[in-house]
Amino acid sequence: MELVLWIIIAVFVLAYRYNTGDNVYKFLSDTIANVYNTYAPYSFREVREKTKELGYEYTPKQYAMQILFLGGAAGIITFMYFYSLPITIVYVTIAICFVPYLAYLRTQRLYSEYLFEQIQVYTTNVIMEFNTTQSFVKSLEGVRDSGILEDPVLRDVKTMIQMSYENGTIDESIEFFNQKYPYYMVKNMHQLFLQITKEGARDSGEALELMSMDIDALVEGVYRDRMDRQTFHKKFVTFGFALFLLVMVMQLLFGRESYMELLESWYVPIILHAIIIINCYFLVTGEKYYNEDVGVE
Repeated sequence: MELVLWIIIAVFVLAYRYNTGDNVYKFLSDTIANVYNTYAPYSFREVREKTKELGYEYTPKQYAMQILFLGGAAGIITFMYFYSLPITIVYVTIAICFVPYLAYLRTQRLYSEYLFEQIQVYTTNVIMEFNTTQSFVKSLEGVRDSGILEDPVLRDVKTMIQMSYENGTIDESIEFFNQKYPYYMVKNMHQLFLQITKEGARDSGEALELMSMDIDALVEGVYRDRMDRQTFHKKFVTFGFALFLLVMVMQLLFGRESYMELLESWYVPIILHAIIIINCYFLVTGEKYYNEDVGVE
């Protein structure tokens, strides 16, 4: 309990020292935002702006809670491992430094999910428009003017239309969009439209209906995978944190005095550091897997 109080006091003193008179939550949020803006690439800044616009970004309170949770967990675990305040402070600092990275992974996942939903809307509605217009470019214009798309997909659809009129063909515009959004449903749909346009298929209704069914099946698979990932993620995090408790169980079995004697051996602290590093790597790798490539079939 004393250790937790020391950690809370240290965080508050540092925040207040450099931000006298302002809200501490706001100070923490602004500090993290400055780190993002300084070191993040332009592509991520654009992603962050979009997630902020959609209301997905963490609030200052959520950032502060993450800092307190990770810092507190790291402090309790490492103090129970080593019973050393300097070592605990080092691990607490490292844990807090991972908060921006975890926020980055979460932002990428939410943006990826948003993009997938936009691509689903794009493919489905282009097929519906084509059944009426029988022209790929006119279909793009219909989707553009319908108001159902948002940037960046809307912006890229406008670029496709412009490229199609400038080049007199849809090949370059399709290649441009396929590179920006390498989804199977996009590539398959565009390939079908290329065949219809170049081969002059008389009855494309059946092929487009089959394509719509394929898109529905792909979307269903992606959403099912998303739910499976969420279930796996909860179990994974629980298991990962449970691994840290093994040493504490060992203390209960051998007794605290015997454990303190073991800490005096030169190799025991090395083993404990290795356990913490391996467990943390295990958790961070799992978080990275959970948050990346969501929505890409």
